[in-house]
Amino acid sequence: MTPVCLDDLPVSKEVSDICEYLDWDSGLFGIRIGKVAGNHLDEERATKVLQWSRHYAVDCLYFLADVDGPTMRVAEQHGFRLVDIRSTLEARLLGSYSAKWGQDGVREAVPGDIPAVREIAAQSHTDTRFYRDGRFDRHQCDELYRIWIEKSCRGYADMVMVAEHDSRPVGYISCHLKGDGSGQIGLVGVDGSVRGLGIGQKLVRQALYWFVEQEAHDVSVVTQGNNVRAQRLYQRSGFLARSVQLWYHLWPASAREAMRGC
Repeated sequence: MTPVCLDDLPVSKEVSDICEYLDWDSGLFGIRIGKVAGNHLDEERATKVLQWSRHYAVDCLYFLADVDGPTMRVAEQHGFRLVDIRSTLEARLLGSYSAKWGQDGVREAVPGDIPAVREIAAQSHTDTRFYRDGRFDRHQCDELYRIWIEKSCRGYADMVMVAEHDSRPVGYISCHLKGDGSGQIGLVGVDGSVRGLGIGQKLVRQALYWFVEQEAHDVSVVTQGNNVRAQRLYQRSGFLARSVQLWYHLWPASAREAMRGC
């Protein structure tokens, strides 16, 4: 269903004020991947981005853009393709979330849950930008989320909860505490066989109870702008929209070929 921004997961190197090279992404997909620094582009900066991509022989560049007309036009003129809409929602933690967590068939994940949640993850995030791009291998995209939820269970997240149905794990939610006293929901996934049973709602509700116990003052979550199901899930739990941004991908070699063909 909903992942946090992937940039929180990899370790990066070769960081500049123009772009950064992403080790983790590059290793997983077997290509050289970078990310544009900042959320705005003008002609001068776009030229520097393309120079950086040539210097580091990058195959793909991510760019998270604010919804800004000039930035969008410059990005598209230089070959960036829109692949996703990133919607951030936020909930203030009020007294209505004061119940104890650990009910409704939701419990803390244990190592024995990892095989089950890995397979749920492989089928739960197919509406994200990696699948939508069309150039990433689908099996590698599946593996990305398998690895991500396993890392979360092994300590990357501060808490991972699983929901059970018929004595088996059928969903998960990962929770992160941030240094500013806020919380963030990370990955949320529900097995397709139990969709419509309210599993996602239970997971979100129990996560909010847990965040209250950790004395977080608010909680944010990131989802896709076109994922109406997820947005309605969060809205029913008291979340409101905080920001909207656009994910672009640039494949420099393909962009150069397109320019030569003009």
